[in-house]
Amino acid sequence: MFEILKKGQGGVTAAKGFSASGVACGLKKRKKDMAMIYSAVPCTFAGAFTTNLAAAAPVAWDRKLVAESTTCQAIVVNSGNANACTGEKGLSDAHDMAEITAEALGIAGKQVLVCSTGVIGVPMPMDTIRKGIGSCIEALGTDLSHGLDAATAILTTDTHDKQVGVTCKIGGKTVTIGGMAKGSGMIHPNMATMLSFITTDACISKSALQKLLGPTIAQSYNMISVDGDTSTNDTVLVLANGQSGATELEEGCEGWEDFKDAFTYVHTYLAKEIVRDGEGAGTFIEVTVRGARTLKDARTLARSVVSSNLVKAAFFGSDANWGRVVCAMGYSGVDFGIGHLKLSFVSGKGEVLVVDKGLPIPFDEDFAKQILLEKEVKVVAELKDGDATATAWGCDLTYDYVRINGDYRS
Repeated sequence: MFEILKKGQGGVTAAKGFSASGVACGLKKRKKDMAMIYSAVPCTFAGAFTTNLAAAAPVAWDRKLVAESTTCQAIVVNSGNANACTGEKGLSDAHDMAEITAEALGIAGKQVLVCSTGVIGVPMPMDTIRKGIGSCIEALGTDLSHGLDAATAILTTDTHDKQVGVTCKIGGKTVTIGGMAKGSGMIHPNMATMLSFITTDACISKSALQKLLGPTIAQSYNMISVDGDTSTNDTVLVLANGQSGATELEEGCEGWEDFKDAFTYVHTYLAKEIVRDGEGAGTFIEVTVRGARTLKDARTLARSVVSSNLVKAAFFGSDANWGRVVCAMGYSGVDFGIGHLKLSFVSGKGEVLVVDKGLPIPFDEDFAKQILLEKEVKVVAELKDGDATATAWGCDLTYDYVRINGDYRS
């Protein structure tokens, strides 16, 4: 069991011992563009990163720390510049961001994780970065408002901050998990143009945290799609400082399942918020596949539907074009019994069955239109191949998506 904190009470400063800040240092013209998260004590940590071969310099730095460092204590993040495809100078700049931060905080450089997001292929203006880091350190605070500043500073084309917080009981002690994320475009399975930062005051080893993170990502960030693109900078980082006073968590111990459920909720919530804020999006789409042969099959089928541009376009037009859903399932690479397929559209306006036993059935087009005009719509595909179920999330494809990305660098 876990409790979801009310809106405005979550974020990276919700857990004990964490402070944060977000400032405008000049990377963007008028908006906050640099953030920092800092723990009063060293943290165990875990990370996951983009599969893109053109991974950004900060990703290389963070991967090295995840592989080699035992603890970390700070994360420094800039928006407006991805520090990607910047060669050896970019790698040096990422390292310098960590060292500048570490020196000012009085910690080791290998205890500072670095993230960047923004335009690819532009050299980092390190004089501006240095000033921004100093401003972030001066602005650090533990209030929820400081967490909001940080959540705002990491945004690019996002229209709003994305924060969450939950609590659970471990041995009578309250453990808090808070998080923030950014992401709106270049969103697709195998992570996306997203950054996600999770803080917790739980006591948990680095190995246990990393082991927990992998499966959680598989059912959260890797089950969302906005536009079929994945980025050079995708990063998920989790910091645990043990300040709750609860006993150490390990798989199988009392409270482990509650913490695991809370942890999964945080990541899934942030993943869905990224899709809700998809560039130009008007409709949030949830695709659930039931009765698949394996979990892998269910996930592949659900992702195939939610990633289809033709499906997304149909939802933009509120068109019950179920053929596009079946087509996307058919080219997914999964061998499934199409003769048993049952397909429905569901929203707050009701439910309409459009396919049964693999064949179309008559339905009220006007009623279906009303269902699809809602801001949140579900697609439910039921098979009879097995017992596996998976859900993926996406959004419609709109004119605004093209407009936003047509002048992204302007």
